[in-house]
Amino acid sequence: MPPEPDPVAGKSGNGPLSDLRVLDLSRLLPGGFCTLMLADLGADVIKVEDTGAGDYVRWAPPYYGDEDLQRLGTRSAYFLALNRSKRSIRLDLKSDAGRGALLRLVADADVLVESFRPGVMDRLGIGYEELHQANPRLVYCPITGYGQSGPNRDRAGHDMNYLGLNGVLGLNGEVDGPPVQPAVQIADLGGGAMAAAFAILAAVHESRNSGKGQMVDVSMTDGAASWLVMVAAKYFAEGVAPERGRLELAGAFVCYMPYRASDGWVTCGALEPKFWASWCGGVDRQDLIEKQFEAPGSDAWREISEVFASRTRDEWREFNDQHDCCIEPVLDLGEALDSQQAIEREMVVELDQPELGKVRQLAFPVPFSRTPAGPPAAAPALGEHTAEVLAEAGFPEEEIEQLIASGSAAGLNDPDAEQSGSFLA
Repeated sequence: MPPEPDPVAGKSGNGPLSDLRVLDLSRLLPGGFCTLMLADLGADVIKVEDTGAGDYVRWAPPYYGDEDLQRLGTRSAYFLALNRSKRSIRLDLKSDAGRGALLRLVADADVLVESFRPGVMDRLGIGYEELHQANPRLVYCPITGYGQSGPNRDRAGHDMNYLGLNGVLGLNGEVDGPPVQPAVQIADLGGGAMAAAFAILAAVHESRNSGKGQMVDVSMTDGAASWLVMVAAKYFAEGVAPERGRLELAGAFVCYMPYRASDGWVTCGALEPKFWASWCGGVDRQDLIEKQFEAPGSDAWREISEVFASRTRDEWREFNDQHDCCIEPVLDLGEALDSQQAIEREMVVELDQPELGKVRQLAFPVPFSRTPAGPPAAAPALGEHTAEVLAEAGFPEEEIEQLIASGSAAGLNDPDAEQSGSFLA
């Protein structure tokens, strides 16, 4: 067998999606994470940024490296984590020449992802109809808060707003307490990015059979609502809305909840009777077996809490090794990333980022036995691949120079373009 080629920054050519070309017009988290997963699996993801600051997340702290690297837009830890193995091209989509260049790129693409508000692409003159004319097999995926239809279509929002409106946030927390914000962006990542990724792949599969593309209308609100599948099933069956802190798997049972140990917290996941009986036997409290499904605040809960508080997290881990009853420590992030589980599952990777050196990031989470993800390549500097991508699309050198000179496109470190921005602008 010939040796596998070394990964090239932004274009690995390896992996199960190595024949997929994606134009990514999105900014910030949902679209970025969606196309990150595709890039990790070998897709050629071309990040189409504007001729000004580009993706806002390029300028979001925390930063790596020296201040003078800020001009490259590759110091933000967030940007690097979301944009490895992609290429960056800068086009002014408000100009005729910039839009024309994009449509020529669309002709050879499989997918276009964007995260503007509904109607923005149409107002620019590059909406679905224009994209479809340029490439009838294109899969077009707009990722928005509320979708391309419905009463909230044009409203601004963020993750917490979407979770508040779809019922997820209202179910997080304790009885009579306030809603508790999740530590990760469920709507952005789960409802938006991950839903978009699998919907895109399904649509590409169908397009390659039919020769016809389509729009994949991803609503982060709808996508995250689908995660309520079990809770909604109970509601549909019983007709009674669940209450915060009283869901079977989120606060209702003493056998399934976190407890304070003597030096931190542990999780008790002894939901099946055999696991609960094993825990009760291990602590010599068989009298608690029949109390498995009592509620927090009960006498049984207070007695169970006292038992958990009598041992350290490590002692409970050893206890679980002996009794196999789903008791594990609650780790902080550093402990989790340095754990033997994370190490052996290779959940942390290092990539070589120009001018920064080795940068640690979370890996693609699913091992493939034959066509694995990665290895990851560097995240692109702003406009690093403009000339390269345009040349691949058939633009002669003179036309590329004209596009850049007119401001319809911009390359790396263009002195006339704004090179900084604000994450919260």
